[in-house]
Amino acid sequence: MPDEAIGRSRGGLTSKVYLSCDGKGRPLSIVVTAGQRHESTQLEAVLDAIRVPRLPGAAGRRRKRPEHLLADKAYSYPSCRRLLRERGIGHTIPERRDQRERRMRRPGRPLSFDGTTYARRDVVERCVNRLKQWRRIATRYEKRAVNYRAIVIAALMIWLAS
Repeated sequence: MPDEAIGRSRGGLTSKVYLSCDGKGRPLSIVVTAGQRHESTQLEAVLDAIRVPRLPGAAGRRRKRPEHLLADKAYSYPSCRRLLRERGIGHTIPERRDQRERRMRRPGRPLSFDGTTYARRDVVERCVNRLKQWRRIATRYEKRAVNYRAIVIAALMIWLAS
């Protein structure tokens, strides 16, 4: 069932959690899919799930577009870069080796990559580790998307603590 987020892999039935967080390591959006889905296909869903409320009394609608995105090589596909460019989102994503080799064979402007900025990506890893403090998330007993939505409660606890 597609809405159950149960997928097949060599290890059996699995689910995958995609996460975006702010610069302080607080979760902004959480998307759950079947385990065989590739990260690059879920970038749009993760970005669409972001809703940053304005400060109390501030005019305007909720923000949906981050200023800058730090992502790993799983998101280094032309489709992901095109999506980010269309939305006007700056990004720091390392190139995969096969992309680098292909680019070296043809002329053109190289992709820019700032290693210092990319080093701040550890904030996401720390956010994931904080979420793993909740046993059912860490051990991944749950397989159904409905049960994974309990991650939202863990995310709220992180927001309240900060």
